[in-house]
Amino acid sequence: MNSAISFFYFLSFLTVLSAVMVVVSRNPIHSVLYLILTFFTLSGHYILLNAQFLAAVNIIVYAGAIMVLFLFVIMFLNMKQDNEESKTNLTKIAATIVGGTVFVILFGAYRKSVIPAFDPQQFDSQIGMIENLGHLLFRDYLLPFELVSILLLVAMVGAVMLGKREIGERHF
Repeated sequence: MNSAISFFYFLSFLTVLSAVMVVVSRNPIHSVLYLILTFFTLSGHYILLNAQFLAAVNIIVYAGAIMVLFLFVIMFLNMKQDNEESKTNLTKIAATIVGGTVFVILFGAYRKSVIPAFDPQQFDSQIGMIENLGHLLFRDYLLPFELVSILLLVAMVGAVMLGKREIGERHF
């Protein structure tokens, strides 16, 4: 067996295992740490697909910034174990029904999908490279790119304004 294929299967197993642990883990901090491991293994898949830029962005943005935000929110909320026992059976049944429905939809989409065979004659090694992504982003999608940057700027200003303390306000 080729080493790239065995590495793919190892990464796939680790990705699925860590994703299951995100859902199964009772401690929210452990769940976030498993989610970080999931993002790193997904970055390994991107590298195998020759999309190094997406792998780097996945690590920097998701495993870095978003997970720090998740950890901050979890620690800020100071979640106690008392909340776990307060879940009713109705909540658990509803969660099981929703999870099963999502599984059936994903399985149906998987069954209908057609994966084309690999053709080495049409293989382009430059597909996942940054230069092609930059040309596509700044040529075809320039307006949505600029609108998203304005939206992020407004969100940052709003976060600063909401987080700003008033004079005489008590600090925690």
